[in-house]
Amino acid sequence: MILPAVLLFGLVLAAILILAATEMVRLGLGFRQALLFLPLRIAYRITGEGIRAARKAPAPVIYVVVHQSRIDPALMLSLLPSDTLHILDPVSARAGWLEPWRELARSIAFNAEHVFVSRRLVRHLKGKGRLAVYIPDAVEPDTRAFRLYRAVARIALQAGASIVPVFVGGARNLRSSVTPAELAPRRLLPRLTVVALEAMPMAALLDRSGLPTTASNALFDRVAEVRVAAGGMSRTPFQALRDAVDVFGGDHPALEDVLSGTMTYRRLLTGARILGHRLASATAPGESVGVMLPNANAVAVTVAGLFSGSRVAAMINYTAGEANVTAAVRTAVIRTVVSSRAFVEKAGLADIVAAAERGGARLIWLEDVQKGLTTWEKIAGALMRNRPIARQDPELPAVILFTSGSEGTPKAVVLAGRNLVANAMQIQARIGFSRQDKLFNVLPVFHSFGLTGGTILPLLTGARLFLYPSPLHYKLIPETAGKARPTILFGTDTFLGGYARGAKDSDFASLRLVVAGAEPVRADTRRVWRERFGAEIVEGYGLTEAAPVVAVNSATHGREGSVGRLLPGLRMRLEPVEGIAEGGRLWISGPNIMLGYITAERPGEIQQPSNGWHDTGDIVSVDREGFIFVRGRAKRFAKIAGEMVSLGAVEMLVAALWPEDHHAAVTLPDERRGERIVLVTTASEADAVALKRHGRQLGASELMIPQDIVLVEEIPLLGTGKTDYASARAIAVERLGRDAAA
Repeated sequence: MILPAVLLFGLVLAAILILAATEMVRLGLGFRQALLFLPLRIAYRITGEGIRAARKAPAPVIYVVVHQSRIDPALMLSLLPSDTLHILDPVSARAGWLEPWRELARSIAFNAEHVFVSRRLVRHLKGKGRLAVYIPDAVEPDTRAFRLYRAVARIALQAGASIVPVFVGGARNLRSSVTPAELAPRRLLPRLTVVALEAMPMAALLDRSGLPTTASNALFDRVAEVRVAAGGMSRTPFQALRDAVDVFGGDHPALEDVLSGTMTYRRLLTGARILGHRLASATAPGESVGVMLPNANAVAVTVAGLFSGSRVAAMINYTAGEANVTAAVRTAVIRTVVSSRAFVEKAGLADIVAAAERGGARLIWLEDVQKGLTTWEKIAGALMRNRPIARQDPELPAVILFTSGSEGTPKAVVLAGRNLVANAMQIQARIGFSRQDKLFNVLPVFHSFGLTGGTILPLLTGARLFLYPSPLHYKLIPETAGKARPTILFGTDTFLGGYARGAKDSDFASLRLVVAGAEPVRADTRRVWRERFGAEIVEGYGLTEAAPVVAVNSATHGREGSVGRLLPGLRMRLEPVEGIAEGGRLWISGPNIMLGYITAERPGEIQQPSNGWHDTGDIVSVDREGFIFVRGRAKRFAKIAGEMVSLGAVEMLVAALWPEDHHAAVTLPDERRGERIVLVTTASEADAVALKRHGRQLGASELMIPQDIVLVEEIPLLGTGKTDYASARAIAVERLGRDAAA
């Protein structure tokens, strides 16, 4: 009996030594570090990215570790170079398994409030030293926590040190997590992913964008980038959804709408598997399948089913008119459209269905699919819900969306699966979401923000999603929100203003966050939501080609009048524009930028962006901290007497005088000055004299004052809530005479 036991012990010891030696070679660890890392590696199936390079980063270097759980210090002590000085918080410093480093941890933790300004740390770094600094796990850190970013950035600059951000993906859900359990569900042995980014000198972080920023913001952005990288951008939306189910549980409520009620993650995946299999049998891998459904549980199930089957979800804008729908179907080569008879009948979309059929598409009705389901299909769907129907590739097209067409013919925008997941992870790295949140989505899913921000993002972050079918129900939406009690609302200034007029003060009292985009938020809208509902509106900026969010304000980084700062992982450059002294034309590059356009002239053919850079067509300026201010679309600048005038600025000028109304500034040709500005407005009291007087009081240029005013009952809107400038200009031409358009 003794001999087998000794033999078994020897075999186990040999296995441990072999595994430890493997880790020593793979990651370049010392023997003691390998022994400390091995049990963690086995228990949590740890995978790593960039660790070996991080260990080799030349000193002086600061490892900035996002502190999510109490095992993070042990993990870092086993992975980072052994001569690294670890700066721990008091809780981690008292951990028993840190006994070999207890005295060091105590001395540092005791002076945690002052240690970052210590000259000793600068001297330590200048002497080719290494630091590991543990910063709080807060996407939107409070003032006290953000002081750490300032202090670390200052020390790095003084010592000439490089920065290596480190993030342990999945640690937030450990039993030893420092995040409250109600915000982050606990799992016994979740899979962990340790990600370390490339070492970059602090000075290089400041210079890499070529645009203004501060040292603390540059560090903050770099840490946000490691969050995004650890979020798993190399996944398809279906894979990311399945991972979310693993974290939050199949019984967690995922969806809710006004008709179907609540749907759990388990039911969502089951429905996606069943419907996706039916659609896969009727289409080919990679085929574009049209989706013409309202905001309801069924649209989420349909899109998830198409993702599972590796089909491309082509989101049909059923408010765009017959001609645009026919053109969209032909441009994207859509042969099949999924819709609902009940929806088509209730919304009066028979003409839109006919338009899709004229484009060459056949309809698959959800009611017919549901009636034809067999018991075996339902059983198989439940058993196979976690398995994709077809091979997943995040680089392949996943979604086709169509540009708003506010200024011309819509184009098809092709987004890969990685574009969608990356943008969701980018948003999550800037604004904190949790399973305690409920997002009320009124933006249609054929709108890029309604799809990614309003549908995919909450499903991947565990926030409950409430889908409402139309953003135009100004009286019903406040009433529904009062019952649903959401914490987050996305919208446009036009929609938010309409909801406020039809709401009781209690209807939106549950909100903690309102994010607005697509158009500037008027001061009056912001004031009403602040005073009546206690909700602050934060502005963001996006475009369909970026899946769509590019920049957003947050609790930590917010500046009124701006659209926020660039999302992590994005790069931008400004190109000079003739006649514009401040700012330039914005170009962006990053993991969320589209695969390319499909145009009517070249149906089905993806035309890629030039060298990965996309011309947004927007004129922006950037302040010293990196906040972006949109001056207007390049196409929405009038050239009057040789000067460039922003039509967006004209609208803001007018809105300050008549804040209760809506306005659209358009241009018409002018023989003498090149172009002239026409104001299309709902303000019945609008007159040129009052407008000129208002402009002089604000010090506005005479060129900004519209030469003509056209009164209308309503400003034409697109289905996404944006102003339909093409229709507004047509109204101006009709009212002022055809000679105006010559």
